[in-house]
Amino acid sequence: MLSLGVPAWEIILRAAAVYLAVLLGLRLSGKRELGQMTVFDLVVLLLLANAVQNAMVGPDTSLTGGILAAGVLLILNAGVAYLRLRRRPLRRVLEGSPTLPILHGQVLERNLRREGLDREVLETALREHGVARVEDVEMAVLEIDGSISVIPTGGTTHRIRHPVKFLRHA
Repeated sequence: MLSLGVPAWEIILRAAAVYLAVLLGLRLSGKRELGQMTVFDLVVLLLLANAVQNAMVGPDTSLTGGILAAGVLLILNAGVAYLRLRRRPLRRVLEGSPTLPILHGQVLERNLRREGLDREVLETALREHGVARVEDVEMAVLEIDGSISVIPTGGTTHRIRHPVKFLRHA
């Protein structure tokens, strides 16, 4: 139960490789994927965890191997968080940057396409902020956490409490 079935260094390398691969995959999926989770997102998250478990510990099924892999993941996550706060260029790579879907009452279609958003989803977010028409928006910002901040024309910033979850439309 406590003895490892494979060398510790192998579990450490496997866990680190899986962490980096999942981090890269989530980063490439876009910031709108970081908003509120749907049932589908939860299913993917659970299946992803199950899929990478064997990749991290290989044939080792010991308690020690699982704890070692979990420890590596926590240490790597703390390291990435530390570097993200200390190195601004790395922060942009890891988190991305905000995107303007609306500026001066005009929808920026190119930005919508790049983020995988459609007008209906954007208009829903505006209504959540109490804005009825796109023309009444000075600026809307898709934040790095998936939420949308809205500045009405002649108004102040209103940010919804929970990030809006966007659906990918083909």
